[in-house]
Amino acid sequence: MKLILASASPRRAEILRNAGFTFDVQPARTDESLRQGERAEDYVRRLAESKAQAIAKATKQAAFVVGADTTVLVAGEILGKPSGAADARRMLLALSGRTHEVLTGIAVALAPNGDSATHVESTCVTFLPLSDVEIETYIATREPFDKAGAYGIQGIGGRFISRIEGDYFNVMGLPVARLWQMLREMGWCENAASAQK
Repeated sequence: MKLILASASPRRAEILRNAGFTFDVQPARTDESLRQGERAEDYVRRLAESKAQAIAKATKQAAFVVGADTTVLVAGEILGKPSGAADARRMLLALSGRTHEVLTGIAVALAPNGDSATHVESTCVTFLPLSDVEIETYIATREPFDKAGAYGIQGIGGRFISRIEGDYFNVMGLPVARLWQMLREMGWCENAASAQK
């Protein structure tokens, strides 16, 4: 059965490709605004399911649709993607020398009926203390601007990380082992998928 990634994230696509999946990319358009009083776990779960369901309902043929959303939680504050350099600077200062939590909501929806399963994966990440110069130099690379929490573990930002507890791929944006478990539980057949290659 066809696999669809409901995300435009090149990092999520890379993780899936490297794990041996064949898939189509169909980004979902969803309102990613945080609701008043919404917990981080509920926020990423809601967005992941919304993305997966949007594509599943628009898909006429049988398919598994994967939606995901990642955020960073530090000292009770949810950090999404920075709006600009000042916001990235604020986020990196908040992460400097501290441990934060990376949460990824993941949803798998069956098209076209919309049956779905969801999960939230959590990984703890510890940052080294960052100097003002390190922060400004990192912002100048522009790497922080399209990433939750204003850093990428798989890129230049990896030099600031002294420890992680949990799934590395979760910090990149897609906990692939959890996705694999979810797909199998929902009836994914690797042989059938391989025959479509």
